[in-house]
Amino acid sequence: MNNSTQNPSLISPISIEITRWVAVISLLALILVGLLWELWLAPLREGGSWWALKVLPLCWPLAGLLKNRMYTYRWVSLMIWLYFIEGVVRAWGDKGWSAGLAMAETILCVLLFAACAFHVRWRFQLARETAALADDAPTLPPSEI
Repeated sequence: MNNSTQNPSLISPISIEITRWVAVISLLALILVGLLWELWLAPLREGGSWWALKVLPLCWPLAGLLKNRMYTYRWVSLMIWLYFIEGVVRAWGDKGWSAGLAMAETILCVLLFAACAFHVRWRFQLARETAALADDAPTLPPSEI
């Protein structure tokens, strides 16, 4: 007897969809925080900073996440660590608004990473379970079709 028929999975398409939207929303929030931080709330220079351009690479994966492309989830989960490092360094070294925004960036990076990691893992697990169930399904002889 197959293990998947003994222990039904708690993973459903709904939980996978939730991770997708958590990833999209956290990515959009990260873009918004980056723009507000560097243009209005706590720019490095008065009147805004060219550091606002750091959000441009974050705009690129948005289309892939919205189209639910597995490859995008994989590389975003690696790319996001650059922003995590920036957030940790600036949270540690900056003061005031900038430190708070850096902490928000750090939290959003962890949330985006977790959503991408769970999304990829659960999608593969659900696909594997679906394939196993299809292999276990009885097949009709050609004369009965």
